[in-house]
Amino acid sequence: MSDSEKVITDHQPNDNGVVRISDMPPDPDAHLSDEEKARIDRKLLMRLDFILIPWLCVLYLMAFLDRTNIGNAKIAHMSEDLHLKTQPNEYNSALTIFFVSYSVFEPLTNVLLKRLRPSIFIPIIIILWGACMLGMGFVKNWSGLMAARWFLGLTEAGLFPGISYYLSCWYKRDEFGIRVPPQLTADTFQSQQAIFFSAAAVSGSFGGLLAAAIEKMDGTANIAGWAWIFILEGLLTMVTGFMSFWLVHDFPDDARFLSPEDRARVIRRLKEDQQSSAEHEEFKMSYFWSSVRDWKMWLGMAIYMGCDMPLYAFSLFLPTIIKTLGWGNSVVKSQLMSVPPYACAAVLTIAIGYLADRTRARGLCNICVSLLGIVGFGMLIGSREPGVQYAGTFLGALGIYPCIANTISWMANNVEGVYRRGVVLGFVIGWGNLNGVVSSNIYYGSPPFYVGHGVVLAYMAVFLFGGSVLMTLLLRRENAVRARGGRDHWIEDKSHEEIEMLGDRRPDFRYTV
Repeated sequence: MSDSEKVITDHQPNDNGVVRISDMPPDPDAHLSDEEKARIDRKLLMRLDFILIPWLCVLYLMAFLDRTNIGNAKIAHMSEDLHLKTQPNEYNSALTIFFVSYSVFEPLTNVLLKRLRPSIFIPIIIILWGACMLGMGFVKNWSGLMAARWFLGLTEAGLFPGISYYLSCWYKRDEFGIRVPPQLTADTFQSQQAIFFSAAAVSGSFGGLLAAAIEKMDGTANIAGWAWIFILEGLLTMVTGFMSFWLVHDFPDDARFLSPEDRARVIRRLKEDQQSSAEHEEFKMSYFWSSVRDWKMWLGMAIYMGCDMPLYAFSLFLPTIIKTLGWGNSVVKSQLMSVPPYACAAVLTIAIGYLADRTRARGLCNICVSLLGIVGFGMLIGSREPGVQYAGTFLGALGIYPCIANTISWMANNVEGVYRRGVVLGFVIGWGNLNGVVSSNIYYGSPPFYVGHGVVLAYMAVFLFGGSVLMTLLLRRENAVRARGGRDHWIEDKSHEEIEMLGDRRPDFRYTV
């Protein structure tokens, strides 16, 4: 055992059973030059990327695929086979009930993730929602569909906020925006989250292709094609869940795939980035109440609902919108025509994540990208030409998907503390997903869907665009006040540990704008 390893493994918690970053052993690279440290950090970061990110991307792809594939099933005659009524609209009710259970349980999941460990909590919920998806393939009526969608929302609730929080415990704030599958080189270790969340757009493309292929199984074993979509995708999800027991890892301070020196390096990097996310922090209700009193959480909830409601409206109804463009009644063709807008959105999501990480101008990225979506839905409202409307779906996708990743990264960058960040992300994401109830009930009747497109346009213009402008201005103002020393009185007569516990309220903390 090396000397540095002995120092790390022999370190003991304090009297409260808590190992704080400030108590951690010395930096194993303290004797190295900055250039040598940077080289070691790049290798470490690339290793984290290869081990953590690809599988998390697969998990989110499966989650988004399973919650939105009902849109593909609908145009494959699910509504007719289950005799769903249009007055009241029972299909829309089945969409709505998912978001109710999903949003109610979402704020609780980050605490459970911390208590149960990611390597246990995440695989269990994946297996459970895969079972719900499998069950949807055997429902015979509206009541069965409603029950399956309720439990699907409950079991999926932990993944999205959980992985957002989990990634923020591994990466620095300027690395958090774009990480996941394709990028993985030493030169592109910025932007993690956007590639991760591009899985949502990729799942739209994959879902369309998969549904087109599975639809050809219609009648096999006397099971309808739409039911096979649920059955096969449910089985795939359950297999993914069992594999996750070996492929999902725990937090940095006890990750078994890292050496003691590398664990110390990860924690040192977070410390240098003004973070304490890797430390063993005991939950206190004060963390919850301080999060609730934080204006950034409430404004972040407004911004996120401005992109999340349009996200679900777009994902759930794009196959229906495309089917009504007058290009034929082929179900397979409608499924395939839904693929290109998602593919373009995936590429832009990665590009914006990379740009936002490099410039740290997340607010400006949200503002500019949202304008694309506003123009796109304006085209859907203002034109009856199929070509113009199809082009509008491209701009709509481009204006929605990059803002999902960027907004979550923005909030995670600006909230410090293990449980505070978990609570804030839980509320922001939970509130955004609760607006899926709106998404489920704005597209009804027959084309041209003025109400649906108009509500999406209003959300993007008021909450996403307007909220991002306001957040950017307020954060810039606060940073300027701190730079002038206007918040220095917050740390008067406080010890070093008390100052550290202030998190993002420390006067030397600078917000990402």
